[in-house]
Amino acid sequence: MIDKRVGSLVEAVADIRDGATVLVGGFGNSGIPVELVHAVLDQGARDLTLVTNNAGSGDSDVAALLREHRVRKIICSYPRTSGSIWFEERYRAGEIELELVPQGTLSERMRAAGAGLGGFFTPAGADSLLAEGKEVRIINGRRHVFEEPLHGDVALIKARKADRWGNLVYSTAARNFGPTMATAATLTVVQVREFVELGDLDPECIVTPGIFVDRVVEVGV
Repeated sequence: MIDKRVGSLVEAVADIRDGATVLVGGFGNSGIPVELVHAVLDQGARDLTLVTNNAGSGDSDVAALLREHRVRKIICSYPRTSGSIWFEERYRAGEIELELVPQGTLSERMRAAGAGLGGFFTPAGADSLLAEGKEVRIINGRRHVFEEPLHGDVALIKARKADRWGNLVYSTAARNFGPTMATAATLTVVQVREFVELGDLDPECIVTPGIFVDRVVEVGV
């Protein structure tokens, strides 16, 4: 019987290893898997590469990992936002590496990883420092830069509901990067507000099929 539900946050993140590349969903305050990220903090994994939209704010979730020196590198679109004190402190001290990626490119790189593609050309950033060291081509008279797929060892995402097979639905804009990250990671771990019975989710409304999900834990917030 397929059952991807786990009983605790501890169990959900138990085997995340040091040095892992971790994809963390969320945009602003929407869709961030706060409890899963804090479980990784408690679990102790370090030397992580984080892939996320922004570098955290205040002392919660991603910012907490930065504060506790758990992150070696961050790949994101908006490293400096209101309250990004820990990223700024670690970066100025030379304690963290930054790879800046335009937001659409960030999502598309993960989509390419999930789809098994070898990469793609995009005009985003092709005329900037972001293109340094990358292949650039002229396509239809415009410069395009080649971007490689972005894989993760682990994806941590937040959804609204799941069944025991791991089929997911999200809450409005909280779906943001979650569906893409789920396809791009070797291990996908999801926190949800509630579990439902098989058949309760309308197949037409399932955003992430359970084939892309490995573990689901109910958090209820």
